[in-house]
Amino acid sequence: MTTVLEPPAASPLTGIHSLELEITGKCQLTCTHCLSTSGPRASHGTMTPADWRAVITDAAALGIRTVQLIGGEPTVHPYWREFTELALSLGLRVEIYSNLFHVAPVWWEVFTREGVTLGTSYYSDDPAEHDEITGREGSHARTRRHIREAVDRGARVRAGIVDVLPGQRVAEARAELQAMGVRHINTDRVRAVGRAAPPGQAPTLDEMCGRCTRGRAAVLPNGDLAGCVLSRDFPAGNVRDTPLAELISGAAWAELSASVPSPRGSACPPNDSGDCDPASTEACAPAH
Repeated sequence: MTTVLEPPAASPLTGIHSLELEITGKCQLTCTHCLSTSGPRASHGTMTPADWRAVITDAAALGIRTVQLIGGEPTVHPYWREFTELALSLGLRVEIYSNLFHVAPVWWEVFTREGVTLGTSYYSDDPAEHDEITGREGSHARTRRHIREAVDRGARVRAGIVDVLPGQRVAEARAELQAMGVRHINTDRVRAVGRAAPPGQAPTLDEMCGRCTRGRAAVLPNGDLAGCVLSRDFPAGNVRDTPLAELISGAAWAELSASVPSPRGSACPPNDSGDCDPASTEACAPAH
């Protein structure tokens, strides 16, 4: 049986409880709806390991309680375990949002650590449909196997389902996850960001659920600070140029927060995370 962690309180200094760290754009998959257009040929970005360590240290000093290692696929970054250990040593909770396509045996010790949550994406109980979405044959079987092992090993697991294809077996995917012992499951619609954006359509904050900057923030592979990984086209500075604390207390961040449409109902919890998708924000009805 899995354990679900309650979201920690927001930092009194920043109002942020969760900082998404998009440590790489590389991924073994090429999901049709990927928010960052990640894939095997992408890079880790311009942030150095020292830059990421500084951000994690700053987050702890600011009272932010959780960091999420995301991508791309965070486990392809050579320093992801070091970043996890640093965050845990500073008293932070860590979520590792992985596609679970590949799991090295030595990683289970990290995934089952106290304070660590393992997040993943799951699209269908039908292997062909799941693989169609991820762009990688065999991804369903490997992800499913590793979800089962994570649950069996006692890891804290949560899963996100994104409704991508017409008639997609979303309900069946949820039922299968529940049967495997996953209890924290969220669904979302596709957001017009990254690979899912229509050609020629300019990005807009209206596509967000309304929680960007409100309880969360994100640092992208180039160091840009965004309201969340989905609002990546609207940065409020760069942590390679300016310390995180200064950015979050600055005018650009305040202006970004003011421009984000208010949350549309209670179905949008401020605990989004990403793998190759807006995976865990509950779907919100469009504003009318």
